[in-house]
Amino acid sequence: MDAGLQRRVEALLHEAGITPGGGRPQDIDILDPRFHARVLADGSLGLGESYMDGWWRARSLDAFLAHLLEARLDERVHGGGEVWDALKARLFNLQAGQGSYEVGKRHYDLGNDLYRAMLGRRLVYSCGYWRDAGDLDDAQEAKLDLICRKLGLRPGMRVLDIGCGWGEALQYAAQRHGVEGVGITISQEQAGFARGLCAGLPVEIRLQDYHELDEPFDAILSVGMFEHVGVKNYRGYFEVARRCLRGEGLFLLHSIGSNVSRDRTDPWIARYIFPNSMLPSAAQITAAMEGLFVLEDWHNFGTDYDRTLQAWRDNVEAAWERLAPRYDERFRRMWRFSLAASMASFRTRHAQLWQLVLSPRGVPGGYVAPR
Repeated sequence: MDAGLQRRVEALLHEAGITPGGGRPQDIDILDPRFHARVLADGSLGLGESYMDGWWRARSLDAFLAHLLEARLDERVHGGGEVWDALKARLFNLQAGQGSYEVGKRHYDLGNDLYRAMLGRRLVYSCGYWRDAGDLDDAQEAKLDLICRKLGLRPGMRVLDIGCGWGEALQYAAQRHGVEGVGITISQEQAGFARGLCAGLPVEIRLQDYHELDEPFDAILSVGMFEHVGVKNYRGYFEVARRCLRGEGLFLLHSIGSNVSRDRTDPWIARYIFPNSMLPSAAQITAAMEGLFVLEDWHNFGTDYDRTLQAWRDNVEAAWERLAPRYDERFRRMWRFSLAASMASFRTRHAQLWQLVLSPRGVPGGYVAPR
């Protein structure tokens, strides 16, 4: 073990109020002396991988990561591979062509059993709305209700869901509001489940990329999908939505957001959780939609995502023993790290959760936003 590297890492942790071997929730135990060199060499990638490998443990993983973010250590310790990541993001459109399907294959097709165990009664993989909710299932139902109210759904309307997931939003809208729907996804697992869920309803589920859409709809929603579009494609995404939305329709965009504009995501997240993903900033969104839409409402309830993620963590931790053996201990540690890192991001307000309501020409007399 290099004593100099150890002192450097411990000094950084001290700035974040973290003591190796301490007894507070944010403190950690370092179990492998190679930890210090790996973190300094590889940054967040090294931190996440060393946790997956069992080189350290935390009393409260989300509390530890929140302290790191509060101290902005993520902005000061960078891995050598981040230079290549930045170059790839600038040179290539990683979310175009077959690249757009990669996140479906590597993340959303992991297995419906995992998501059914984690997400609750409804397979809704996005932030719940906890304003008046007592538990996760109530929060997810409240979120679906909020979306439908914001869009003003009525019987007979034709609705498009860009990135429909397991079909829960379209099922809810069809059953509660009498709409017809088309949902598109890039996940085979999701498409198969959604077709079964929506059987008997006027809902069509397609395995399709959003670029291919060119047909009219009365309303459009897109929940938790824009994070996979990529900055090089933001304008094209809004152009697709605009050409498919009838003149008096509304478009609801539900997306995690970043406080700063970037062109790539965290290296560990990109390798293990969401390949080719990135979080948009407010500036990037407004620039991409300029001249295409009127912004009617911008709603931020990002702190609700911390509660949603905690509920997901509790569900999946209670389910590991009955899930398939392919979810081995290293996979479980990877999943725990991902959920905890997301909790920390929302808790420290580094990440936001936005719902935007957009109209092609502006709602006559103004739009009154439901809450």
